[in-house]
Amino acid sequence: MPLYDCMLLLKPHVKQEALMDLVAKVGKHIYRKDGVLTDLKSFGTVQLGYGIKKLDGRYYQGKLMQMTVMTPPSFNIELHYLNKEDRLLRWLLVKHRDIKLGLDFLGEDDAKAELSKFRSNIYESEEEEEEDDDESEK
Repeated sequence: MPLYDCMLLLKPHVKQEALMDLVAKVGKHIYRKDGVLTDLKSFGTVQLGYGIKKLDGRYYQGKLMQMTVMTPPSFNIELHYLNKEDRLLRWLLVKHRDIKLGLDFLGEDDAKAELSKFRSNIYESEEEEEEDDDESEK
């Protein structure tokens, strides 16, 4: 499953309880679609570059949340219920491209070199401890 960032920009006057309610609602929707919520970040209240006009006024600030999720590709279509959410100013789903994790991040030769460093460091520290024990016995 691909990795996505779901950015939620909420109205600045939204209370913390309502914010967490919306995040929980999206999280439950993710789990129902066999997805996984991997990270949740709150950036607090941010100044916007331009005003966003809604029925109840124009907003120059907003509360920004980022949810990193692993979901099936069809998940984007299913998030359109957020358009009717009156607490939201904007939402955006961004797909992570060409992400390599772990040893896939390194080339095959680099990965072997990295692993050999760890292996040699482990054995060196054990040898040093044995040498220290030998010296203390003398």
